[in-house]
Amino acid sequence: VCVKKRKKQKFRTFSMHVLTLYMVKVYVSSSEIVVNEANFVRKCIGAESCQDDLWGKLVCTNFKVSFIAHNSLPRQCTHRLLGEHDIPLACVEQVVTVNDVKGKQKILGSNQKLKFNPTELILYCKDFRIIRFRFDEAGPESAKKVCLAIAHYSHPADPQLLFGFEYVGKRYHGSTASHSNMVNGVDPGGGLQTPLFDCSSDWDREIKRTGASEWRVCTINQGYFISPSLPEFFVVPVSLADQDLKQYACCFYSQRIPLWCWNHSSGSALVRMSNISDPQQQRKVEQRISSAITKSHPLRSDVFKSDLDKNLPNIQDIQAALLKLRQICVIDSFEESEEKWLSSLESSRWMEYVRTFLRHAVEVVYMLESRHVSVILLEKEDRDLSCVISCLVQLMCDPHCRSLHSFQGLIQKEWVMAGHRFLDRCNHLKRNDKEESPVFLLFLDCVWQLWNQYPAAFEFTEVYLTVLGDSMWVPVFSTFLFNCPRQRAEHSRDFASSKSIHLGQDQALCFPPVWDWSQQFSLKDQTLFNNPLYVGKIATCVQNGTVKTFTHRRSKVSC
Repeated sequence: VCVKKRKKQKFRTFSMHVLTLYMVKVYVSSSEIVVNEANFVRKCIGAESCQDDLWGKLVCTNFKVSFIAHNSLPRQCTHRLLGEHDIPLACVEQVVTVNDVKGKQKILGSNQKLKFNPTELILYCKDFRIIRFRFDEAGPESAKKVCLAIAHYSHPADPQLLFGFEYVGKRYHGSTASHSNMVNGVDPGGGLQTPLFDCSSDWDREIKRTGASEWRVCTINQGYFISPSLPEFFVVPVSLADQDLKQYACCFYSQRIPLWCWNHSSGSALVRMSNISDPQQQRKVEQRISSAITKSHPLRSDVFKSDLDKNLPNIQDIQAALLKLRQICVIDSFEESEEKWLSSLESSRWMEYVRTFLRHAVEVVYMLESRHVSVILLEKEDRDLSCVISCLVQLMCDPHCRSLHSFQGLIQKEWVMAGHRFLDRCNHLKRNDKEESPVFLLFLDCVWQLWNQYPAAFEFTEVYLTVLGDSMWVPVFSTFLFNCPRQRAEHSRDFASSKSIHLGQDQALCFPPVWDWSQQFSLKDQTLFNNPLYVGKIATCVQNGTVKTFTHRRSKVSC
């Protein structure tokens, strides 16, 4: 988000930091079709003058809103899916049509009628952009039709209407070869791969890497028979038998058995757990789980339980904070004083929440590292707040997680496979605003704050974090399209069946993960992701001219 006044640019938050990497391009692939278009459209560039405005064609496809400017030249820095003036439909928050002659305005939804001819179209985007188009010279009917098309296609009625299904489905047509020879959604031979944690071998390697010898890979959820929102493979204490886990599963919310996240070098384990829904069994089950975690610790230390629902803001609080932040950054007037603006910024509570999550992660680090006790992260559903805290703790403690590929693996493990509701939290279907919440954006902001304090400790750059945040609104990648692995598998099979797609050896459509950056950028552009100051996986970083160990010191933490 661009803050217009320079005095306000000194306030730094990742949520206001925006990267634009585009090229002039009309179609992504044969799966993209033009739905409607209007000629002689003016795109408003300046807020006060039309001198810099662009003239061209406004096009709505089943993937994006595209503006093709007359006499525009391609930029050097290219995006393989989006053009310079393109907006993915998934990124459109609100479609507003205006007739300034009649003084009318209407917010358009799917399958709605428009009784007046629009003279202006305003698109409010989820990435804080507000984009205006004028139809002064365009035909009134074509202007109305393109506005209705944008409103309709930006509100898909079903997950299978998201562009990613058509994008991936076209790969199978006319090809008898199986996609199973791909590694992590990327053709093999391309160097380091990001672990997807969708197979037992990825979990085995993580157990060995962290020295968690008293933990094992559990396979009782293969076929998602125990819990619909858990992955097929996860890690549990060795002392817990599969039969016991099956028995205890019905006591937990959504049958979500406690999940191992990571082991500290001291032997302390980080575990995440949903609430126990059966009050009569609560004490018995809690004691059994705590006992098993205690046995896994070499010192047989006690277990510390951190109740995230009591100590952290909920998803509605986070959403409300972002809406207020957006209001003061891109909608309200910038003419007020610096003091008033900063006061409004503080009242949004966004930065307060970022600080709260960082502080809580530090407290968990203290328990693991200084008190040498295992920690259980308690959350009702174990699908939102625990994703943020578990990742931040591992970033703070484990240098391995700060390399680019390992950071991607961390997100894959603690967000995607653990069942964070990306479909609902991003509100891709625009069905339920109460379920929408920028939890992942909040996490990226927390990481960005750490990155600014310890720039040499991370292999990736703020450009990478920004592009990762932008990719949530490109509905092509499996990473951000679904609520859990089972939902992805079910919708993929249903779509393949409805389109008569022969999957070969694949059990479902192979969506590319966002970690296949070649889908969006050239190798040259991807070099912007790499931090030249990175000092490697040693636990040191450079700050204020001195070398510090990137570990927790309770008395010296600045959030």
